[in-house]
Amino acid sequence: MKETGKINYIELPAGDLAATKQFFSTAFGWSFVAYGPEYMAIENAGLDGGFYLSDKVATTANGCALVVLYSAELEETLSRVQTAGGAIVKEIFSFPGGQRFHFADPNGNEFAVWSEVA
Repeated sequence: MKETGKINYIELPAGDLAATKQFFSTAFGWSFVAYGPEYMAIENAGLDGGFYLSDKVATTANGCALVVLYSAELEETLSRVQTAGGAIVKEIFSFPGGQRFHFADPNGNEFAVWSEVA
């Protein structure tokens, strides 16, 4: 539901839109809608958003916001990320309230996946 003042949409850079689509479709089951050769919207990802063609990379080292996904099966998700071609940036580690890992997509953008402690 759209509400005034609530986060509604997120846009991320991607140097290779085709590789981005392949990776996130395989690893997470996301779908996409292309809006020309330089933009594609994300569907089925929990939050609306899109990827725009850019040579920039979003990482925490660059001071960018970290997009954090949820998984009830953290180790299985880590395996799917690797199989789809993602690079593990930080292996699974604990933090207050759960565990998570960080990965880079085919463009080098950093994401994290978290789960509650079992």
